[in-house]
Amino acid sequence: MVGPSTPRITRRNLLIGGGTGVGLIVAWGLWPRRYGVNLAAAAGETVFGAYLKIGSDGQVTVAVPQTEHGQGVYTALPQIVADELGADWRTVAVEAAPINPLYANPLAAGILFGDALALLPEATRATHAERTALMLTAGSTSVRRFEAPLRAAGAAARVLLCKAAARGWDGDWRSCGTADGFVVMGDRRERFGVLAERAARESLPGGELPLRTGDDKRLTGTPAPRLDAPAKVDGSATFAGDVRRPGMVFASIRQGPIGDAKLLGADKPAAEAVPGVVSVIETDRWVAAAATTWWAANRAVDAMAPRFETHGLIDDRSIAAALDAALAGEGARVQEAGDIDAAFTGGRTQTATYRVRAALHAAIEPICATAEWNDGTLTLWMPTQAPTLARAAAARAIGIGEDRVVLHPTIAGGSFGANLDHRAAEQVAVLARRLERPVQLTWSRGEDCLADRYRTPAAARMTARLGRGGRILGWRAQIAAPRTGRDLARLLLGGDVAASLGMALPGDRGDALATEGAVPAYGVANVAVDHHPADLGLPAGWWRSGAHSYTAFFTECFLDELAGFAGMEAHSFRIAMLGGDVALARCLSTVATMGGWQGGVPGSAQGIACHRMRGSAIACMAEAHIGDDQRVKVDRLVVAVDCGRVVNPDLVRQQIEGGLIFGMAQATGASTGFDANLPDVRGFGGLHLPRLADVPDIMVELIESDGDPGGVSELAVPVVAPAIANALHAATGRRYRTLPLL
Repeated sequence: MVGPSTPRITRRNLLIGGGTGVGLIVAWGLWPRRYGVNLAAAAGETVFGAYLKIGSDGQVTVAVPQTEHGQGVYTALPQIVADELGADWRTVAVEAAPINPLYANPLAAGILFGDALALLPEATRATHAERTALMLTAGSTSVRRFEAPLRAAGAAARVLLCKAAARGWDGDWRSCGTADGFVVMGDRRERFGVLAERAARESLPGGELPLRTGDDKRLTGTPAPRLDAPAKVDGSATFAGDVRRPGMVFASIRQGPIGDAKLLGADKPAAEAVPGVVSVIETDRWVAAAATTWWAANRAVDAMAPRFETHGLIDDRSIAAALDAALAGEGARVQEAGDIDAAFTGGRTQTATYRVRAALHAAIEPICATAEWNDGTLTLWMPTQAPTLARAAAARAIGIGEDRVVLHPTIAGGSFGANLDHRAAEQVAVLARRLERPVQLTWSRGEDCLADRYRTPAAARMTARLGRGGRILGWRAQIAAPRTGRDLARLLLGGDVAASLGMALPGDRGDALATEGAVPAYGVANVAVDHHPADLGLPAGWWRSGAHSYTAFFTECFLDELAGFAGMEAHSFRIAMLGGDVALARCLSTVATMGGWQGGVPGSAQGIACHRMRGSAIACMAEAHIGDDQRVKVDRLVVAVDCGRVVNPDLVRQQIEGGLIFGMAQATGASTGFDANLPDVRGFGGLHLPRLADVPDIMVELIESDGDPGGVSELAVPVVAPAIANALHAATGRRYRTLPLL
């Protein structure tokens, strides 16, 4: 799948900009551009814009510009189009959209790379993702970003079909409607497939497109069956590891320890002695073996026993020391409201310190990519949440233009942010170029853990001052964590001229991505959030819900402690501070009623927490205790969610339930320590992941709302750990201030 290359700075750009730096980028950002549709059509298919094709057989195919990694975008996004179009759901199909600026995701770019692009003027920031064709799947943005253009695509095609039908019936197209794949006018009916070719020759009327409303909507809000489920059940779905090419070999890889690692040597004869081995490929950073089977390739990598040179020591002690030193130093203010200094003048303050360890992605599917080099063109098959960045990285790795790289995005077996990383694209590109034959690279499970881009460890010092009636007069969160936003941008946007401006800013800036979600969702008048940058030596990565996964833990656990100091019940304490946040109040009240909240009193083993993110609200009540084996046992999770207008309630419930278990895994395991620049965990067995018998009873209530859609995929992750920690306090009397809860 080849799309327009990422825009490059040329002499003409420089002349337009009148210089270098921000002036250049401003001119580039304001330069008018148009982008053509490059959606491919098979025989009998008619293309209707960038998102929709209709076949002569009546099949409606929706192009989805987001990666399907279990969250349901291959169903929710086609459902939006089909609803506006009036299609029969049984005839709807889906395919991955090609690379094109039309599919850029500025909403996700703002979440991931906002710090790096902060120097750019607002108008340029708004168009940067489009100008660079920055397609991203991240930040729970799929429905929020694409609902409007998908509705417009469906509505436009519906109007054109109605005009084609009305022309044949000598009637007014405004008198036509659509239902179940037919255009209808009175007693007359005609199938979409019969009308498609003629409809494409019609023109849209002036003014706004007529969108379906109220009773006209047939699919939105209904639990339409997942389009990807049958193929995943019968095994016909194509993941990266399912790709097969003539003459293909399989490769395994070994990368150096964390830090500035350089390959010193490897026992190549030992690898070549393994039956089936075809070749051994070395670079400064890694060594790989290619063989007729992946098992042979992985045995060869082990047999080589590669040796690396690494500078600097990274272990649990160095990480803890770096976080402590950062908290002891001066932080940078990233969020502020009211007069925080006055709020802490006089009176007694309450303080608590919290810590979280590094978290692994631990997706079911390990990192995998397939590549083929043929006649000067590199073809890639891989699951990627950033196809344009992966394509660019592969091109840079072997020194060719991006227009000579064809990328076929595959569905992913999980990811949770791991597939934003494009190292596999670089590595498999090098392998295919050197071997000059198709090659499939798969990281072993151990390599997946060793070379992960971890959710960073972090620490926080929380301080508050209480007034009469338990009112919080001042709130300060001091968070020690790496400069996640800048580091992530440097890793992923290395070739981006605009982003390089922000990445070059002085290092004493606070990092918004590292402290995201730290402002409490309560009516506290005086609030300050300080980022204390910590250099831990760990590689940056995006992990499901990002910093929210630890800032919600800091906030909601500390809030419970403040409720205890104020002598108030935890639920009422929260409700009293919400101010005008009706959605969060409803979520809290709903879980208390559904769960039979007893007040979180000693012995109740109940805890509560709530959170806001990505335009959605959630509250969680947990029941938990310490088992006879001294491990955390979660008995029940009750959740209420307000995520605005819902496209498919089943998908929302699936994501909330999956997020709860994912967050529960973070609370009880799914983390690692470090020793001698290597993680302690080398596989699933060391993560203490919840098994089927460990999964608690789960109740999920979706609160009806007419608001704009909010994010869902990450929503349940941050709220679980604090709810469990607060429940354990009610069960044991002990405060748990560290993740995982050991």
